[in-house]
Amino acid sequence: MNESTDVLVVGAGPAGLALACGLLLHGVRVRVVDQAAGPATTSRANLLHARGVEVLDRLGALGDLPERSAQGLVLTTYIGGRPVMRIRFGDPILGTPRPALVLPQTEIEAALRRRFAELGGGVEWGTGLVDARQDGDGVTAVLGGGRTVRASWLAGCDGVHSTVRKLAGIGFPGAPLTDQWLLADGHAGFGLGREGGHGWAHPDGPLFVMPMPSPGGTGDDLWRLMAYLPGATDEKLDEAEILEAFRRVVGERAGLAGEQLKDLVWASMFRVHRRLATGYRQGRVLLAGDAAHIHSPMGGQGMVTGMGDAENLAWKLALVVHGRASHRLLDTYQAERRPLAAEVLRSTSATARLQIGDSPLLRLLIRWVLVPLFNRPAVQRRGTMAASQLGVTYRRGPLAGRGSRLGRRPRPGDRVADLACAGTRLHAE
Repeated sequence: MNESTDVLVVGAGPAGLALACGLLLHGVRVRVVDQAAGPATTSRANLLHARGVEVLDRLGALGDLPERSAQGLVLTTYIGGRPVMRIRFGDPILGTPRPALVLPQTEIEAALRRRFAELGGGVEWGTGLVDARQDGDGVTAVLGGGRTVRASWLAGCDGVHSTVRKLAGIGFPGAPLTDQWLLADGHAGFGLGREGGHGWAHPDGPLFVMPMPSPGGTGDDLWRLMAYLPGATDEKLDEAEILEAFRRVVGERAGLAGEQLKDLVWASMFRVHRRLATGYRQGRVLLAGDAAHIHSPMGGQGMVTGMGDAENLAWKLALVVHGRASHRLLDTYQAERRPLAAEVLRSTSATARLQIGDSPLLRLLIRWVLVPLFNRPAVQRRGTMAASQLGVTYRRGPLAGRGSRLGRRPRPGDRVADLACAGTRLHAE
């Protein structure tokens, strides 16, 4: 006899876990499976912008993450070894009590797993999706080992190489944007201020160094490093080779002593891709997070976009499962979230191309036009609002109605800022 559930979520990353928590909070039966043997141990993304932090807060998963976050909400840019630009993030005038978190993705996921367990859920590790067949009433999913699960809905939150997306026949067009990047966390005595990150513009490509919180408070010398490798081949470097590459790059591009980089606790190489699913829904199959969109990591838009997908989808799917709304409500999920993802792809791709541009004309444009422009507080506030996604609105979406065209603010589809009310906060209600 088949096992059954209301929603089967494939993938236990930030989007999948946020969706599962949101569904349980709405009284929907949910199962989460993941083909990995257990939780990821590598840090991967290290920044969750403010709107994603608000999602954690509303799910009851935030906990003590703000206290453990690194103080990395400033980025100092250097040209020719001289600091020329200082950009602040998390400006308090943005109307959120929950500024961005600078933490490894592993800690965000751990907090979501804890909350999922509190709500009565648990991730089924080592359980991949093998096949899925849908009909008018639901989806029959075949899991590893031949087990079958009957679900009313199937949610693919299983990343760039999504099995759910492939089985549903949803296209994922796009292309690589750049050559390879090096990414690592390592202990170093660079002598740089840890009040924020540092970035060096260089003809060979940019280098970024950001402070990371040390696990268990074991020290203050852990840094995230990211560097572009122009003309790189598909050859994969091992951790020792990546360490040597970073030691060379920090000397050449930042003028830092390479030997100050003592060791790496994690290292990776990646190529930037820009891809967007042709649809977020195929019948009773839905996509969220990296399964639906992938883009440059510039600006740290990955986790916040995926968690926004999850929150948007959770309440709509719950209404449909409980029979309080037609399945047509789920079409508004794509209508509201896919345009945002398309804009994120455009903006992060443009930033990536700007960062790696090596023409003399582009370097002049950056130094004499863009640097003075981005040093202006008003421009930084607009940039922070965009990166935080606090300004994301659905006022042009199908649920906004005529009120979205009225002059008053907030309008239907807008995020409402947090306010103090009756001894509590609006966002806590």
